[in-house]
Amino acid sequence: MPHDTSAIADVESSGQVVHLDRTMTILLVGVGGQGTILAGNILAMTAAEAGLDVKVSEIHGMSQRGGSVSTVIRVGEHVESMIADPGCADVVVAFEAVEALRAQQYLREGGKMFVNDEQIVPVSVHVGNFTMPTDVHERLERIGAVTIPAGQIARDAGSPRSTNVVLVGALSTALPFSEEAWRDAIAKRVPAHTVEANLEAFARGRAAVA
Repeated sequence: MPHDTSAIADVESSGQVVHLDRTMTILLVGVGGQGTILAGNILAMTAAEAGLDVKVSEIHGMSQRGGSVSTVIRVGEHVESMIADPGCADVVVAFEAVEALRAQQYLREGGKMFVNDEQIVPVSVHVGNFTMPTDVHERLERIGAVTIPAGQIARDAGSPRSTNVVLVGALSTALPFSEEAWRDAIAKRVPAHTVEANLEAFARGRAAVA
């Protein structure tokens, strides 16, 4: 059943300072090498610059072999714990479609899910131990996920390695931080010679879900 798309949190914003009425949980999931860690760092910097308390927890499952990787970011006036139980994530960003299905249990009712429209076949499938699901897109549609061709968008922006920043752009539409705050964080976190390309990828990611 599609999730309710009502507002995630009541927000009061003055300048760069953001006030939340509760702690928010954002879950980033993907496979090793997709840039989930950088995306989490950009989010954490953006939230910290807005005056919020930020806590980050990362789990790496054989990331060098394409294993599952997840990053939990919790932001609020005062974040007391890093517990991320099923049904608690306000936003889930999946860098790979099958990982989105694994993570759907964590999305709360009324939360938002953004999914890179890409499937990466793991080694376990190549060797015949497991099979890939055949109805991925249908299942994502049923839960109300927003799918984005992030890889193609990054290539069109002239930065094929910026798929993760395209997804940061999509994520930014669901959180109460200004576009300029996100852009500042990206400029500080990516290599200097890639700033303009990454900012273009970010803008195109925002536009894809606006």
